[in-house]
Amino acid sequence: QVQLVESGGGLVRAGGSMRLSCAASGRTFSTYAMGWFRQAPGKEREFVAAIGGSGGNVDYLDSVKDRFTISRDNTRNTVLLQMNSLKPEDTAVYYCAADPTRYYYGTAYAKDYYYWGQGTQVTVSS
Repeated sequence: QVQLVESGGGLVRAGGSMRLSCAASGRTFSTYAMGWFRQAPGKEREFVAAIGGSGGNVDYLDSVKDRFTISRDNTRNTVLLQMNSLKPEDTAVYYCAADPTRYYYGTAYAKDYYYWGQGTQVTVSS
């Protein structure tokens, strides 16, 4: 069982930055892929970024590719999402997720992730 707890959300003006953190329980954190997803009101949950167990393979949603950075610190069981140049359309609840079946990379499909955090609200004002 893996428990995930997100933090770092809030309100920011367009063009600003925010860093989300996800703390994971368990001693095998470094062995599985992690992902970030988001869900805006009235919309489907969408993939944002993913990272492999070693941190070497990352993937991003095209619209955030040059603005967001996913990273992980396996010594602290933490995955981070640094978000820069935020836009109002980035407003959503952001979720971190764990896929213990994959190590080298994380997929863009929510169905592949077994464990989910409770989510943290990110609101970007125009």
